[in-house]
Amino acid sequence: MKIVRTERDLRNTVWGWRGSGDRITFVPTMGALHEGHLTLVRLAKKYGERIVVSIFVNPTQFAPGEDLDAYPRTETEDARLLEAEGVDLIYVPDPQTMYDVHHATTVKVGGVAQGLETDYRPTFFDGVALVVTKLFNRVQPDTAIFGEKDYQQLATIRRLVEDLDMSINIIGAPIARDGHGLALSSRNAYFDADGLTLARKLNIIMKKCASDMREGQHVDVATDEAKRALLEAGFSSVDYVEVRSPNSLTVLEGGYLNGPARVLVAAHCPNQGNSVRLIDNFAV
Repeated sequence: MKIVRTERDLRNTVWGWRGSGDRITFVPTMGALHEGHLTLVRLAKKYGERIVVSIFVNPTQFAPGEDLDAYPRTETEDARLLEAEGVDLIYVPDPQTMYDVHHATTVKVGGVAQGLETDYRPTFFDGVALVVTKLFNRVQPDTAIFGEKDYQQLATIRRLVEDLDMSINIIGAPIARDGHGLALSSRNAYFDADGLTLARKLNIIMKKCASDMREGQHVDVATDEAKRALLEAGFSSVDYVEVRSPNSLTVLEGGYLNGPARVLVAAHCPNQGNSVRLIDNFAV
């Protein structure tokens, strides 16, 4: 396994593989890897002979006051885990080379990238779209793997790739969960025992919301009950509980399920005097 930090070393390695006819599958991450990330890597093996994983805590997707500085960075352990999974190359770009002092270009996606997360983090998907575009240009993969936990992000990347005519196959990996159903996340490392117990109630309430709608309950009633249940369970606030069409993320017409949908949730879980923002989603 190689660890490269410069665009030149990355390209030289990737071009060599391409010259041998190898297909390249790419898994972009921000590090602090856990079992959820490793499931993406295992899925990646089905789509190419060479696996590239990037580790880059992207500053452009953090708003002022968010946890950029506190975000866990565990490169040595990450490398150990990835080598054990048979990854061929880890790309760890320096922030100064990703965004130099003259950088002046932005990438903005409309449609699926509007609402939900951007109601609370207005610049988030601008940062995601920019860094993913740059990483795609550098790695030039045949396939890229993204987790369904960040469902709106997955939809945004698919829209980006289609609109900009990128010849990259985007694969969504099912959400990896712990034994209690909590979606795996690097931010779960913030929790103490009490915080973790509360966090694990999120998916239970979300599944109840989905079940109620399948049984004929109006979407507004089901989501309002879910918000109330989260607050009663101890969550400090709820950003949203929404039900959207699975591809376009548009609001369901008529207020009742008439086909596949997705429940999307974002809520704040108290922990040691602070708050951890959790997102999750569930297919209906």
